[in-house]
Amino acid sequence: MDLGIRGRAAIVNAASKGLGRACAFSLAREGVVLTISARGEEALQETAAAIRAETGASVTAVVADVATEAGRAAVLAACPEPDILVNNCGGPKAGNFRDWTRDDWIAAIDSNMLSAIELIKATVDPMIARKFGRIVNITSSAVKSPIAPLGLSNGARAGLTGFVAGISRQLAEHNVTINNLLPGAFDTDRIRVPVRAMAAQQGKDEDEVMAGMVSTIPARRLGSPYEFGEACAFLCSAQAGYFVGQNVLIDGGQVNSTL
Repeated sequence: MDLGIRGRAAIVNAASKGLGRACAFSLAREGVVLTISARGEEALQETAAAIRAETGASVTAVVADVATEAGRAAVLAACPEPDILVNNCGGPKAGNFRDWTRDDWIAAIDSNMLSAIELIKATVDPMIARKFGRIVNITSSAVKSPIAPLGLSNGARAGLTGFVAGISRQLAEHNVTINNLLPGAFDTDRIRVPVRAMAAQQGKDEDEVMAGMVSTIPARRLGSPYEFGEACAFLCSAQAGYFVGQNVLIDGGQVNSTL
């Protein structure tokens, strides 16, 4: 399927590894002009080179922490008026809620809620003027089924979800959509964070905890980043204009819910 976005400009954040990288690759295969960001220069430049080599796409790499005002400004300087915005930011630390300070909470909200809101604010009006915009926020399956050691993430991402539920309905008539992609357990480095925390809490080996996690997934496997990237690309497509304010769960069936 031709997704109808060839030549569109896209920003993909936290794109040097994992799910962000997969989203960048999938958009590049559709002929999108990419601006990608991440905090680590070496991994980011490697990703940019790999995307160019595989797809021939134009890729601008910006070393930036989009949880900061300066980082967002750097990304927007490279791509001031994207047609597509993929908001992604590394999740906060796992742990016990009794140990988290106000500073921990503010950092989590800055990373996983306010960074996306600020980038939406900065880019949405030009999208409205052009009558095309696709914004995808990478959140977490924990929005629907909270993960106890990831309380900082649970709270901050739920806040972003509530914001998107309201603002997305105000933009739909202009062919500007905002949706959230909720990953479950994917085969990336990030999966080790909750596994490590649960292993410490339960006094078990990490591999044992991982095997137990996979056993609860009806698909009986971890997700492939490629699958996630392709889902993101579709939500960014010309054909996805009727997806408005949705929380698209992609988790192999792990969250047992009718909604």
